[in-house]
Amino acid sequence: MKYPNPNMLRTSVLLLMMAAAFGQTNVQSGKRYPRIVIHGAMVVDGSGTPASGPKDIVIEKNMIADVLPAGARRAAGDIVIDATGKYVLPGLIDAHAHVQDERGGIPQPLDYELKIWLACGITTVRDVGSDTLKTLELRRKSASGEVASPRIFVYPMFGAPKTPELARAHVRELHALTADGIKFTGINRDIMEAAEDEAHELGMRIAHHVGVEETTAWDDIKFGTTSIEHWYGIPDAALDDGVQNFPTNYNYSNEGDRFRYGGHLFREANPETLLKVLDGMVKAHVAWVPTLSIYEANRDLQRSKTAPWFKDYLHPVLEKYFEPNVANHASYFDHWTSTDEAYWKENYRLWMAALREYDKRGGLIGVGDDAGFLYSLYGFGLIRELELQQEAGFPALKVIQHATTNNAKILGQEAKMGKVRAGYLADIIVVNGNPVEDLKVLYPTGTETWIDGKPVHGGAVEWTIKDGIPYHGPTLLNEVKEMVAKARAQKGTNGGS
Repeated sequence: MKYPNPNMLRTSVLLLMMAAAFGQTNVQSGKRYPRIVIHGAMVVDGSGTPASGPKDIVIEKNMIADVLPAGARRAAGDIVIDATGKYVLPGLIDAHAHVQDERGGIPQPLDYELKIWLACGITTVRDVGSDTLKTLELRRKSASGEVASPRIFVYPMFGAPKTPELARAHVRELHALTADGIKFTGINRDIMEAAEDEAHELGMRIAHHVGVEETTAWDDIKFGTTSIEHWYGIPDAALDDGVQNFPTNYNYSNEGDRFRYGGHLFREANPETLLKVLDGMVKAHVAWVPTLSIYEANRDLQRSKTAPWFKDYLHPVLEKYFEPNVANHASYFDHWTSTDEAYWKENYRLWMAALREYDKRGGLIGVGDDAGFLYSLYGFGLIRELELQQEAGFPALKVIQHATTNNAKILGQEAKMGKVRAGYLADIIVVNGNPVEDLKVLYPTGTETWIDGKPVHGGAVEWTIKDGIPYHGPTLLNEVKEMVAKARAQKGTNGGS
């Protein structure tokens, strides 16, 4: 290589000397290194405080050993990730996810979901319903580094034991399987009371998708549920008559009915009673994981069906599942009207206002996406959830805190997860851009800006470090793209919706 002037030669030599001082820079994706240094990053530590830096982050094995001002002293590592001009955040936690290796009974590669999660900067997921034994094995493989996967917390769906005694026995069975917690769906009050009591005795946490049933948020408050999922159960607890004003031909088992009139729920809640419900949740330490993104198709079906990432990353098995089909849960868009969307837009306004009030009163808000349903793609749905929480009125720093520190608290892991801090697990993401300015830089497909009349591509998570193992986001996303292209060629589909 020829240098046109001596300054370029000196610069090149200096860079080589710096590389030698800091360690090798050729990082291999998916390989564990004894000591990693992330150099020169702006750090958003997950606590809700502003970014600061540049800083060096030292990782030893699977722990953050130190966070220090860049240049304070030369931190040497087996490898160095140059984060100059980039932002480092705690790994994102998805508090409402499903491990899925099939959709509608058709096999779907598990690797597809896992790689998208990692490419989106997700280092931990709380699985709230899957094939329990398979997911427990995935949890083990993830913990040992045998598979490229986020860390997994397993909350099996509880089912419907017929008596309180059977409910207690079932909790003990799940505990014996080493499940991390329990996911309630439809449940009777006496069954819920017994199950929660047994779970508390065993130190198991509970996520509750309340649904339209005899239990509401008042029961979660009374019995000590860890988190309420979605939105059902909270406005229900504030209905003056205790029952929503359903039409006479309403059928909850008909998902078209269920979700259509779900969009009417917040408008029927008594605002004063709703505030009392929120206060009760705060006092009882019941967290709220709203999953705003999973219902977005209800307020804007066209937007959801034509997400730009579907072109390259929507697997044909998932694409088929999204089509209207009464056999598939949440595939109910056979007839969805502008009137339905208008009700849901109002429902979102009231829902978001309730979230702001809950936060003001001291409530703990988490982040989850429930992807794999309703035109929501794994990982991408979580980034969209961050955007929607910002739309609800939370600053980006607060939203990032919801997805990191708050979610760690919901998992009971706040002493070792959810922050870029010495002594915490080395779950870190390196982002090509400033997510405090624009959350869209977290999408693995990146962002496009215009400079001097020309489009410039940027953004995306460059490195997802989980348990101290670095995974290269663009490489993972390219593998997903190839996986989808191969599946489409075999199925004879062009993708999209």
